[in-house]
Amino acid sequence: MSRSQGPDVDEAIRTLLLLMPRLVGRIKRIPVPEELASFSLAPRHLSLLSYLLFEGSLGVNELAARLQVAPATVSLMVGDLSRKGILCRQEDEADRRRTIVSIADEYHGAINGWLGRGASAWRKALEPLTPAQRKLFIDTLAAYESAAGE
Repeated sequence: MSRSQGPDVDEAIRTLLLLMPRLVGRIKRIPVPEELASFSLAPRHLSLLSYLLFEGSLGVNELAARLQVAPATVSLMVGDLSRKGILCRQEDEADRRRTIVSIADEYHGAINGWLGRGASAWRKALEPLTPAQRKLFIDTLAAYESAAGE
């Protein structure tokens, strides 16, 4: 492949080996909002909060499916965050066995300001791509994550 079509595999690897630490470093430097700093939020909490922020209120089973974890795991996280006042739980009026989870109004603005910046950056990076290019990018990141975990 010629340079005009993109780097060869080794060049791409070198570029990514330099880029990834910078990317992770930038993400780590995003300060946790003062309102949330005392809660010791873990990465698993951020994924859960992101889904609730961008999707709105969801049931525990829906969250578990999106997070690819067991419903019991989500129930534990939701219980922890609701005891801290970050999340609200309520029964679904249509199905009382179903628990609906949402971000507490008190923390919604702080969470949106914090996690929304990442969403804006992803939008800026992904909007110019075609749907097929976005899929390729996402599939590539998922394959890297899988290979890195082996």
